[in-house]
Amino acid sequence: MDTPARLLNLLSLLQTPREWPGTELAERLEVSTRTIRRDVDRLRALGYPVEATMGSIGGYRLVAGTALPPLLLDDEEAVAIAVGLRAAAGSAVDGIEEASLRALTKLEQVLPSRLRYRVGALGSAVVTMTGGGPRVEPAALTALAGAIANHERVRFAYRAGDGAESRRHAEPQRLVASGRRWYLVAWDLDRDDWRIFRVDRLSGVTATGARAAPRALPAADAAEFVESKLRNLWPTAPAVVDVDAPADVLRSRLGQAPGEVDALPDGTSRWRVDADRVDWMAIRLLMLDLPFRVQSPPALIDRLRTFGDRARSGTE
Repeated sequence: MDTPARLLNLLSLLQTPREWPGTELAERLEVSTRTIRRDVDRLRALGYPVEATMGSIGGYRLVAGTALPPLLLDDEEAVAIAVGLRAAAGSAVDGIEEASLRALTKLEQVLPSRLRYRVGALGSAVVTMTGGGPRVEPAALTALAGAIANHERVRFAYRAGDGAESRRHAEPQRLVASGRRWYLVAWDLDRDDWRIFRVDRLSGVTATGARAAPRALPAADAAEFVESKLRNLWPTAPAVVDVDAPADVLRSRLGQAPGEVDALPDGTSRWRVDADRVDWMAIRLLMLDLPFRVQSPPALIDRLRTFGDRARSGTE
């Protein structure tokens, strides 16, 4: 094996998160430990921060440096990064789109043709929805992520949905991404309770340096906690709708929509669901393109009538 190829293989091994004894590296690359030492020196000269520890259990490992050296990626890693960069181009994080596109362009320039084809096929088949959502400042995300990692308390200004402004002192627990929104799960020190905050409504995030106390979330994980909190913002109401179609037809039209479908004796079907938002339920029924009769709740009937009036006025 020539020296450049051997260096690339050595670098690939060192990029795995572990410490490699020199004897094991020598055995893997079929060279002497003296050659391994020389190759490590060559990598250091190229800017790769390889750390060596002495002793019987010592070895080599790649550590963080002051600059970002080139990385070696296998095929699946390269495709995964390219797909992630394409998705980030439509992110709700303000300003990240341009950086993602620059990084993607650099990556695609050096991809082998077989991988460039795979990435190109994914790019042409997948469309990322952009716009319409709130924008999040990267500085806020990084400040919050740093405070979470360091178990520090934070202070920030917060604007509620009704526009009310307040100052908050909190112990951040987790960041949760949901669609095009980011939420902070934190213990609110002033209110002595758990809260979720829309990150796009935060400003002036500052880590105080004070230690955050370890606390157990009142849920299996942060995502479940956010989901439960958001669900409570929209009280559910049981809805019952009879649809002039067999049960299997209605199920196929509903897809993954929640609720239960029962077959009725006359060949029609009944959909029972806890509707968290009447607007959503009304739109979902209209999209079925099937005759239906709403049994309950009355608010759903009123909403459908409002939609009907608007549709008629738009065609007159």
